Amino acid sequence: MTLQDTQNAQKNSLLQVRGLSVNYGAIRALQSIDLDVYEGEIVSVIGANGAGKSTLMNAVMGTVKVAGGTISFQGKPLPVKSYHRVSLGLAISPEGRKVLAPLTVLENLRMGAFSQHDKAQIAQDIEKMYTLFPRLRDRHYQYAGTLSGGEQQMLAIARALMARPKLLLLDEPSLGLAPIIIKEIFNELLEIKKMKTTILLVEQNARQAMMLSDRTYVLQTGRLVMTGASSELLEMPEIKSAYLGG
Repeated sequence: MTLQDTQNAQKNSLLQVRGLSVNYGAIRALQSIDLDVYEGEIVSVIGANGAGKSTLMNAVMGTVKVAGGTISFQGKPLPVKSYHRVSLGLAISPEGRKVLAPLTVLENLRMGAFSQHDKAQIAQDIEKMYTLFPRLRDRHYQYAGTLSGGEQQMLAIARALMARPKLLLLDEPSLGLAPIIIKEIFNELLEIKKMKTTILLVEQNARQAMMLSDRTYVLQTGRLVMTGASSELLEMPEIKSAYLGG
């Protein structure tokens, strides 16, 4: 057993995936995936387009049908319905952001808190989101559909955090954004990390993801081909060649 394995054994396992398989018709999108996320860490999942990264996130949230395997959260099987999973402590900022365009920034944040019932706490959480993402405060009453791509991504993350998740899933937070906005988003993710929020991160920008995370899983055409401490994988020649531009 490695030092990292020993340290992980002393942590509380939030998410445990065993033998997960997902099919899209005759296409095997995921095959026999094993994955763990421990309390307080950030885990990244990297891989080429079509590797199955977003399918993994959707399977965890219950929005795609699982062909085989199990997904457990805090040691218990997850309920079938995705909104029940949110109530248990899972929340996702999805690929493509998917903000509620006809609603204001404030209304989107309130929608994110649908599983919460303490109005005073919700108000405090909204203020916390405005501190974390100052641009959103400036657009308090602006319709989400009129925001820039970067602002919509900030709103999508903030909306997910409003559910007070035990585990936050981030699916491609830098997708389609300008480099200066990507830098801003990742700076804000660093602040979320300081809040001791447990995160499962799928990200096309492998270097940024691995620099932010504690551990990394590498997917290739639906299969898990490598896993380890992010700092160690960053130095591996095969990872540099395939995912870090040499």
